[in-house]
Amino acid sequence: MDKYNNRETISKTTFYSTFFDTTRDGKKKFSYRMKRWILVIGIHLLFFLSFFIDLQMLEGTLSGSRFLGFHMIDPYMTIEMFLATHHMPVNIIIGTTTIIIVYLLVGGRSYCAWVCPYGILSEVGEKLHNTLVTKKIIKERKFDHRVRYIFWAIFLILSATSGYLVFETINVVGILSRMIVYGWSLAFLWVVVVFLFEVFYSRRAWCTYICPIGTTYGFIGKVSALRIEWNDNCDHCMVCHDVCFENQVLEITKAKYDKQREEEGITREYITGADCTLCGRCIDVCHEDALNFDFRLKSLI
Repeated sequence: MDKYNNRETISKTTFYSTFFDTTRDGKKKFSYRMKRWILVIGIHLLFFLSFFIDLQMLEGTLSGSRFLGFHMIDPYMTIEMFLATHHMPVNIIIGTTTIIIVYLLVGGRSYCAWVCPYGILSEVGEKLHNTLVTKKIIKERKFDHRVRYIFWAIFLILSATSGYLVFETINVVGILSRMIVYGWSLAFLWVVVVFLFEVFYSRRAWCTYICPIGTTYGFIGKVSALRIEWNDNCDHCMVCHDVCFENQVLEITKAKYDKQREEEGITREYITGADCTLCGRCIDVCHEDALNFDFRLKSLI
């Protein structure tokens, strides 16, 4: 993408071009999308090799794993398990605590952009969906993103009342993660159904409206140290809104807040919304370099 000479909106940008950025002096470099895809593929390659050739580096799946012997457990599954069994083994407490500490540093919902395998499929589906919308083959359908909190609670209630991890039976992230490590299963057909729903009905519906895993990491992300920082180079072109997975987090980029910031002398602000996935897409398209990653605790280091 050549953000300094073009407005890189979703509809005006080819999918391939989003994997590369052009610098001010015309050089090519990997975009954040490319970096994210490399990391996601790399993580799951380690999962696969640890099982297939007994590499013993990253064992298990995203639901529960060990990295070099350290336990890592998905926080939402931990809550489900406790509500279903009323029991919490020590290794699960350790694994969940480890994950929470990590994401308190690197940003809660960064899991969705930088780790989750369904995120890659969803991005492909997003491009197909937007192409169909642009050609007026289908309509754009959006819902209140806060419905995710209802799903978050429903799945926990089902675990508590049934004694089973109900969400795990339809969890596309877990299904994909297990398939990559252990091989094909019929459960993958459910992933295909969700993918087609996103392509033909509602853009990124699973991640935006349903997935309680992302919602849980969002709670952590609200206070995490790594954030996107906005500065007053911003000319309010709103291209960042167009490409953002969760564009409600970018409210502060709107011009209507300028007068208040001017009065208070604010020239920099953090994007603190819990839904921010730290995907870096807003940075990739900002021609004024008004958005960048920043570590909020750097003043303490």
